[in-house]
Amino acid sequence: MRGTPLFALTLLLLVVQPAAAALPRATPESQGLSSSGLAALVQTLDTEVSEMHSLMIVRRGQVVAEGWWAPYAAEHRHVLYSLSKSFTATAVGFAVAEGRLSLFDPVVGFFPTETPADASARLKAMRVRDLLTMATGHQDEPPHTEETMTVASFLAHPVPHKPGTHFLYNTPATFMAGAVVQKVTGQTVLDYLRPRLFAPLGILDPVWDTNSEGMTLGGYGLRIRTEEIARFGQLYLQRGVREGRTLLPPDWIDLATSRQMSNGSNPRSDWDQGYGFQFWRSRNGYRGDGAFGQFCIVLPEHDLVVALTSGTRDMQRVLDLLWEHLLPLLQPQALPADPVGHDRLRTQLAGLALRPAEGGASSPAATAVLDRTFTEADGRRSVTVQTGATPGTLEVTWRDGESSHRFPFGHGTWAFSRGPVDAGALARLPDEPVAGTYGWTDESMLVLKVAAYETPFALTHRLTFRGDEVTVATEGNVAFGPTKRPEWTARAPAR
Repeated sequence: MRGTPLFALTLLLLVVQPAAAALPRATPESQGLSSSGLAALVQTLDTEVSEMHSLMIVRRGQVVAEGWWAPYAAEHRHVLYSLSKSFTATAVGFAVAEGRLSLFDPVVGFFPTETPADASARLKAMRVRDLLTMATGHQDEPPHTEETMTVASFLAHPVPHKPGTHFLYNTPATFMAGAVVQKVTGQTVLDYLRPRLFAPLGILDPVWDTNSEGMTLGGYGLRIRTEEIARFGQLYLQRGVREGRTLLPPDWIDLATSRQMSNGSNPRSDWDQGYGFQFWRSRNGYRGDGAFGQFCIVLPEHDLVVALTSGTRDMQRVLDLLWEHLLPLLQPQALPADPVGHDRLRTQLAGLALRPAEGGASSPAATAVLDRTFTEADGRRSVTVQTGATPGTLEVTWRDGESSHRFPFGHGTWAFSRGPVDAGALARLPDEPVAGTYGWTDESMLVLKVAAYETPFALTHRLTFRGDEVTVATEGNVAFGPTKRPEWTARAPAR
């Protein structure tokens, strides 16, 4: 599998070319889909998926439908979570094509100083290929937080199974694949992919989180935009060719997206159809995906790519709806033009939005609670609600220990700001762009909804006021753990 110098030379010539333009747009009918059928699909997703964020459908290389649920928007990046894994595998593909490594190289051979002195025979037998197919031989995942995931922690973890024989979804394995790339190239995965993948696809400013040692996380942490996800899928659909230029060898695309490892036997599950090199085989085509519904879906048999972001707990439901409602729309020939239906679809897509906080703009209780600071008995947390600087808005100041942050909230619209978002375990985000709405559901309850619109996460705070006391109840739409937080109560000095 080692690449040839010729391909490496060709690659070097390609990466200096200008960034690719946006994908072309076309009417659905010109690409064999019905505008009214797509409108019904969008309506179904909006109704039946707990929280959609974006959708882009590409047929025969043409974008036929695209929409974002406000405050999400085309110009905003979105956290990919494990969809990042497919990009890390792509970095390995480039390194193989350039002859820098082989799929069958032993992992420990790259890291002699980090390998334990008493390394087991099974650890020594682990190959790069096993990292990509989630067949490292682990029974459980090695440590995988940003603070604990390192090369040394991975190599120190027990390997009770023969590598290549036991499937275990394993985020640190992806990190290690990226660590191998960094070892042989001297660059992080992010920097290595910039000229080879990101620039040719027009992804000019990707963001990718790192571990405590500054290494790209690999298995998660990448943020790019919805169309950039679609361009990535289109590159794979076209077997590594972008605008007539070969970026990745077709044989790598074929290997990465074909069934390399068995991972289950449920015919109704899109997570039991086999696994490639950091791509899932699906009941239809293949895909990269990430927690809470971040999808890059490729259906070669239909010349179709779907890029989708969301904040849902039921990812299988998203795929079920696509198979049920999108696949029947795909026709081999162009359909008669339908300008009226197309205009209706475009209007529908332009008007998509998350549901704002329920309730009215004011309440009899508002005058009694505004400009008062309610503080927990131990003094650690407090909340203050004030009239906003812009008409029709509120500003809420949250204090937790030494940290204090003020966020604006609009009524029936979104007010934008930045600040920390605590979405639970593995999602405590120190500085995020956020949008907020508010509503009074009755005279004593103020509902605040916060969307961290580069992530899947939204938080709803319900503040119930009773005289000089407030109870705060918080629930997230999704989380790595419980979505509901313990309630807390605070008091304000009596007036």
